[in-house]
Amino acid sequence: MLSDPLFIFATIACLVVLGILLFGIGTFAKGGEFNRRHANRIMRWRIGVQFVAVVLIVAFAWLRARG
Repeated sequence: MLSDPLFIFATIACLVVLGILLFGIGTFAKGGEFNRRHANRIMRWRIGVQFVAVVLIVAFAWLRARG
């Protein structure tokens, strides 16, 4: 499984989602002007990358099920 490039891309995408999520939570907890200006943009980035991650995971599962 670790030699499958699709699995590696899906794993990287999940880690990027986690990184964006933690960054967003950190800025939310800190508050301030940066959070007011960029919170919505950070959320949109997370949702976009999360969509890509889900597509990669579904593609990986579908291709593995086919043999």
